[in-house]
Amino acid sequence: MTFFHAFRRSQLTLVLVVLAVSAAAQTQTTKPFEPQSGQAGKDVVWVPTPQPLVDKMLDIAKVTPQDYVIDLGSGDGRTVITAARRGATAHGIEYNPDMVALSQRNAAAQGVSNTATFAKADLFESDFSKATVVTMFLLPSINMQLRPKLLDMKPGTRLVSNAFDMGDWVPDETAETPNCTQWCKALLWIVPAKVEGSWRLPQGDLTLKQSFQMLSGTLVAGSGATPIINGRLRGEQITFDAGGARYTGRVNGDTIEGTVTTGGSTSNWQASRTRR
Repeated sequence: MTFFHAFRRSQLTLVLVVLAVSAAAQTQTTKPFEPQSGQAGKDVVWVPTPQPLVDKMLDIAKVTPQDYVIDLGSGDGRTVITAARRGATAHGIEYNPDMVALSQRNAAAQGVSNTATFAKADLFESDFSKATVVTMFLLPSINMQLRPKLLDMKPGTRLVSNAFDMGDWVPDETAETPNCTQWCKALLWIVPAKVEGSWRLPQGDLTLKQSFQMLSGTLVAGSGATPIINGRLRGEQITFDAGGARYTGRVNGDTIEGTVTTGGSTSNWQASRTRR
């Protein structure tokens, strides 16, 4: 072997050694992604929901194994994973791909990868209409942008938020975690059926005015008109008082069926929509 060839071979060996050492050093210094509270996101900064409030949010929504839970802005996946550990099928929508990957690793570590799934997606462009429960920790302004879409979901869908409200849509329930100083409140809304308009009863006409889950209006029977009071919807369940009688029922599209109680007697009632 000539001196020239030996020199070139030694140079090549040195380059390979340098590259190997550099790769090893880079591997040692590269750390797994760790989210930082307050880190910037597409729509909001990320702040983790404390685990006690995650539990309270799922409690107030009464999540069961029959539910399909979708978390909007799922972060590190804790809400989705907790729902899956309760037996529900759960899905997280998250824009940050690093957070999605972290969530998938966390789900695998908890043994719920089959029922806790995650997608890198924009929540404003996502279809979450199949959910029975929607969870969120978003700003009030984001909640308000989503509100029309949420109100169009199937009546009875439960929506639960960490801390932030939806403007003049009053929550159906609120709950707080004990011994808590920050991020302590869960707010629950139940998507109401859409009942505003005119309805025909065998004994007269019912006109309903609706503001989210709150109802008012009149019941006209014969020549008399009676105001509706204490009117309320909880999903498809409707209740109101009129003329000393208590009406309860279930809304099914353009029909309502239920019972009316007057004094000590109870009878059935039904109504059909005549005009929205």
